[in-house]
Amino acid sequence: MDVTYTRTSDLYQSPYEKAQIGNRSGADLFLSIHRNASEVPGSASGIETLVYDQSGRKVEIAEDINENLAALGFANRGIISRPGLVVLRRTNMPALLVEAGFIDTPEDNARFDENFDRIAAAIAEGVLANLPTDDPAGNPYRVQTGAFRVKELATQLQNRLLQEGFPAAIQYTGGLYKVQVGPYPTMDASVSAEQNLRQAGYSTFIVS
Repeated sequence: MDVTYTRTSDLYQSPYEKAQIGNRSGADLFLSIHRNASEVPGSASGIETLVYDQSGRKVEIAEDINENLAALGFANRGIISRPGLVVLRRTNMPALLVEAGFIDTPEDNARFDENFDRIAAAIAEGVLANLPTDDPAGNPYRVQTGAFRVKELATQLQNRLLQEGFPAAIQYTGGLYKVQVGPYPTMDASVSAEQNLRQAGYSTFIVS
């Protein structure tokens, strides 16, 4: 899956124009981040992710994004089908619209301001956890250091590995969040990496 982004200015673009920008990019996923609002200001709170329908990988990504944002203290309002939204209906790729809290609710605004970088990371991690495991460069070997049913535990291990200079990533397969270092082009390279990880105190095995 190719990951690209388009950063826009304050110039207004219609939902249709945004969908067309996404289509021209050739990306594999369209993701739009919004703040929600209620008919009665202050009467609602929490996060939700909108999708065209309840099928495909986009729903898995939406589930992970919502879980990650809920871990920051937001109420999880779930995944909602909105087939009438242009950015979900007129895009050629799977599309998500993340509502990151209610802009007319003081509690959500405070949580949004206090966790801005963590919210961005939570959304990105929800996408990355669902990327295909195939490496486009043809590097077949990885060193696995842990597998968890709870994503937060996998993220903690990944962050520790990254801080120590190991190229760690999370792959979600078989109902588990697997923390793996690599990939590496040869078995010898993966064995060398595994030795370094074991010297650093990690339990490991090589996967391909």
